[in-house]
Amino acid sequence: MAASDNNNDVVTDFFPYYRLYKDGRVERFYELAGIHEIPPSLEDPATGVSSKDVSISAHVSARLYLPKNTAPNQKLPVLVYYHGGGLVLGSAFFKTEHCYLNYLVSESNCIAISVNYRLAPEHDIPTIYQDCWDALQWVASHSVSDTINKDPWIENHGDFNRVFVGGDSAGGNIVYNMIMRAGREKLIGDVKLLGAILAFPYLMIPSIENFDKGLSYKLWNIICPLSERGNDSPMVNPVSKKCPSLSTLGCSRLFVCTGEKDELVPGEVATKFAEAVKKSGWKGEIESILFEGEGHCFQCENPQAEKSKDLITRIVSFIQRD
Repeated sequence: MAASDNNNDVVTDFFPYYRLYKDGRVERFYELAGIHEIPPSLEDPATGVSSKDVSISAHVSARLYLPKNTAPNQKLPVLVYYHGGGLVLGSAFFKTEHCYLNYLVSESNCIAISVNYRLAPEHDIPTIYQDCWDALQWVASHSVSDTINKDPWIENHGDFNRVFVGGDSAGGNIVYNMIMRAGREKLIGDVKLLGAILAFPYLMIPSIENFDKGLSYKLWNIICPLSERGNDSPMVNPVSKKCPSLSTLGCSRLFVCTGEKDELVPGEVATKFAEAVKKSGWKGEIESILFEGEGHCFQCENPQAEKSKDLITRIVSFIQRD
């Protein structure tokens, strides 16, 4: 058999992130990084937050989080959260995500839905976005009486006047695409997004020096549709001429943050994105923060660190503010 016919031939080698083989198999190197899934818990020992896993559709699942001492009919802000991983890695069920969400939910006293969406390269980028939109629509569907597949935590405790979407890294990219879509399409029950949290968002803005030499740019051009390659895709470039006006963003408040020493997303991204939103004529409120001396998604790795607590406190204030 010729080497080119061997199903073990490597089509794409993006070590240490993933390796794609000719037969479609994808190898991810979670074990090398010490990354693993952990189960939900009815009461987290550190925070008292309860969690459980639910199926949203045949392809999408989620981990739900409920704060300790929630009264039977108490209404809480709703946070739909999208994990990071460059759109090729990650899970809502990984230990890092689970511990971070426990802490964030405990501090913000919200109910959270951490979405487990499909990944590239097995699935294309539009499919990933559709998974995430479907999850958001499922959450919104709890606001109407005739929904069949309801979860009691969301139905009993979700305040649908205080719905937020949030995510880190690739999750921030997903949030950006969700609020763009929410600006042109209605959510079930005509639910409105109050706020969006884009933490270290996987966005590419060409005016940032050396943006086209980094890992994020290289990865995008491997996993994106052929028509979206380069630096002008509205999926990843919010200032692209192909992008609908940012004035149509479908939320009332924005929180954007990056790190000065972010090795994956240049720190200027938050500033440039915020400037573009303001110039667009968008009528909402925006808060943009650059954390000096910090790298990519530092608060997820160690929520108890001093600057992590500072960032989480700001996110909590964003969620709890009237």
